[in-house]
Amino acid sequence: MTTTASRPEVLRYTAFSGDPAGGNPAGVVLDARALDDGEMVAVAAELGYSESAFLTGPPEGLDGAEGLDAPEGRTYRIRYFSPKAEVPFCGHATVAAAVALAERLGPGPLLFATQAGPVPVDVTAEDDGTVRATLTSVEPYVEEVADADLAEALAALDWPAADLDPAFPPRIAYAGARHLVLAAATRARLAELTYDFARLEALMHRLDLTTVQLVWRESPTLFHVRDPFPVGGVVEDPATGAAAAAFGGYARELGLVPEDAVLTLRQGEDLGRPGELTVTLRAGDPRVRVSGAGVRIG
Repeated sequence: MTTTASRPEVLRYTAFSGDPAGGNPAGVVLDARALDDGEMVAVAAELGYSESAFLTGPPEGLDGAEGLDAPEGRTYRIRYFSPKAEVPFCGHATVAAAVALAERLGPGPLLFATQAGPVPVDVTAEDDGTVRATLTSVEPYVEEVADADLAEALAALDWPAADLDPAFPPRIAYAGARHLVLAAATRARLAELTYDFARLEALMHRLDLTTVQLVWRESPTLFHVRDPFPVGGVVEDPATGAAAAAFGGYARELGLVPEDAVLTLRQGEDLGRPGELTVTLRAGDPRVRVSGAGVRIG
């Protein structure tokens, strides 16, 4: 057991915003090799952020990384913990960890070995000093959601079915973690989020969901999103990179956006922590790229 005195340094970064008061905060431990699973959960719980990232050293092997850029000294095994449990992949904590590493190693490519598979990240520094990270997801998929499960989700959210946008069919989407995608017909519907925490949490555990991705389309390429996250012990995630990647795969597969597209997702406005996620789709490449700024808190 690691003592408090010997515990590795816990850094705090926000992702998908260049403002420490915006985006989604994450804890980052750049050397977590001395921590066991229980200690990582404890660190995440003490921070109270939706997720924190723990780098546990370079991977001995990286299955599925063939053809990916794995620069020497810039490849890491990474794990993610919410205040309750481990999650297979977390986009905002990936961005936070990448920005933290870039401040020490310099901008450039990184490769993270996650439980979901290898995730390349490219970090750039812009002329104004903003640091941006772009992650490339594992290959996404989309699957149907059973009528009974959809009805239960809507009941837990207290959303009438008539408030859904019929142009966006409910689906479960994956790009490293599973998310139920539900589209609101109006911005007012999206803004009203008071849900039955225990009821939605139970459904999400049964369906192996990480968040529920609630979206409203303002224009062909601009979306507002919110992500309830009761399975992580958090009412709502302020900016959700994994869900953004899953949504990009969903929107492309259902033909809601072109194969080549750049989408803007605005999240956190209803929480007072505005952030912006850029989702890039490329024809011929099933993976989804999600990018955003990151900055250290404090």
